Amino acid sequence: MAHHKSAIKRIKQNAKRNARNRHVSSTLKTYIKRVREAVEAKDKDAAVAALKAAIPVIDATASKGVIHSSNASRNVSRLTKLVNTLG
Repeated sequence: MAHHKSAIKRIKQNAKRNARNRHVSSTLKTYIKRVREAVEAKDKDAAVAALKAAIPVIDATASKGVIHSSNASRNVSRLTKLVNTLG
């Protein structure tokens, strides 16, 4: 256990950030999974709706610094391409 005041504060901050980042990451994965499941079910309307819901979540995750902005762009691009395969 840390003895310095600053180290104790850091431990608390890291735990708080870790919990926040874990929640945001989990939400992101859920939204991406919904898009993929809709595409697998060949349901274009559901896939488009899921994609429209997922894009703001992906962008928000990047702006919070949980994922890199390039990673967010790549996710959006790949999901969009996947939905467009439904025709």
